[in-house]
Amino acid sequence: MQIGEIAERSGISLRMLRYYEREGLLSPARRESGYRDYSEEDLEQARRIRQLADAGLTIEAMHDLLPCIISPEPRFHPCDKLRARLSGELSKLDRKLEDIRQSRSMIASYLDSL
Repeated sequence: MQIGEIAERSGISLRMLRYYEREGLLSPARRESGYRDYSEEDLEQARRIRQLADAGLTIEAMHDLLPCIISPEPRFHPCDKLRARLSGELSKLDRKLEDIRQSRSMIASYLDSL
């Protein structure tokens, strides 16, 4: 399938698909004409990338996690870096949540003082 179809089916923009390819997360085949030729496996990989991106993971984290994902749910097989990477990402999310809670509390106190 061409890039427009995979963009539509995955919900990822053309620009981001090209970016993910430059970063080595996607590697579609090329036709003789040079056009990208995405497979169903590429579509599944794009959907996994979208899940990880929606979760706030970095490209670096995706490089560690994508080889470990074995199904669309996602389910993982044991990879050396997997537990450490996921723990680190969870810690970052916890810090962000705490920052948001503090900001919310501050804004609520401003509103209460009006």
